[in-house]
Amino acid sequence: MGSKQPRNEPMRLSVRTSSGSYTIEIASGLAGQLRATMDAARLPARRFIVSSQTVWRFHGDDLQNAVDEEAILIPDGERYKQLATVGRIYDALIRANADRSSAIVAIGGGVVGDVAGFAAATYLRGIPVVQVPTTLLAQVDSAVGGKVGVNHPMGKNLIGAFHPPAAVVVDPSLLSTLPRREFRAGLYEVVKYGVIASRTLFERTAAELTPIFARESAALLPVVAESCRIKANIVEQDERESGLRRTLNFGHTAGHALEAVTKYRRFLHGEAVAYGMLAAAELAAARGVLPAADREALAAHIMQMGPLPPVSDLSAADIIEATKRDKKVIAGTLHFVLPTTIGSTTMVSDVAPKELSRALVAIGLKA
Repeated sequence: MGSKQPRNEPMRLSVRTSSGSYTIEIASGLAGQLRATMDAARLPARRFIVSSQTVWRFHGDDLQNAVDEEAILIPDGERYKQLATVGRIYDALIRANADRSSAIVAIGGGVVGDVAGFAAATYLRGIPVVQVPTTLLAQVDSAVGGKVGVNHPMGKNLIGAFHPPAAVVVDPSLLSTLPRREFRAGLYEVVKYGVIASRTLFERTAAELTPIFARESAALLPVVAESCRIKANIVEQDERESGLRRTLNFGHTAGHALEAVTKYRRFLHGEAVAYGMLAAAELAAARGVLPAADREALAAHIMQMGPLPPVSDLSAADIIEATKRDKKVIAGTLHFVLPTTIGSTTMVSDVAPKELSRALVAIGLKA
């Protein structure tokens, strides 16, 4: 992975994988140059924006002129990350006679990026997609890496594909309209990157929470860029999640189960991941592979960021049952990412149900 940052130019991270190469551009105000960015990426001339009604209400006036076609708007929220929503995108593309010289521009959070990306991966067996993330979670995580897909009522992200974007345009100024809770949910993913790969990022985020929450560019841009750099580096080495990329699932095993059990209505994705990270840290500490001081530092950092939705009414047994349908189950074995210190993890496949139950109870669920 190469990176360069000329004076007064966007930060650029180049991602090279077996499926193709693309560039992540990061700078405040970059969305205003979207048409030029897509031209530079040699995108087909017909470009269809896919966004949500909420995002479009805030940003549509500024971004519609980046394309000539009418925007395709889909419902907001994790519960709409389903095949029926993909079908609405297909319908709009077919009505517009979109062909293989067309492209999709996904403008929105993780749900929009995943759904629009999956539509792009499967419409006419694949057309290009540009990711323009408008939430912190999407900017630091889901817009990078080429994973696209939808949920099934029995599990999260069970239907999907690998479809690398033609380009990723990260404009932190788009986060100015993001509610504090949504912003905080994205910040939990930054914490994840700190735990799996960079104690420096973890400590910087903890120390600069106030200016980060204030969306001050000097504090926010570096953590966004570093998170993208970490993910891009991992994706280059392991695009299809055969090894190293599994570390990105830290916090997601229990997190996805929490989302599925509550039918994607209680938790924002980052909030569920926060609980998942706490559970994984409890597991690791109980095994003696994570120092108690690091477990406490992670818990303190998450608590410092603000309130999480309650879990005291949820059953550890129900969460454990839901993990059996996790996409990370291979040949009947669930692979679990455990932290060994702030900055590194290990992968295990021998977590017993009783062991996981104790960890879930320790973070507040009922036995």
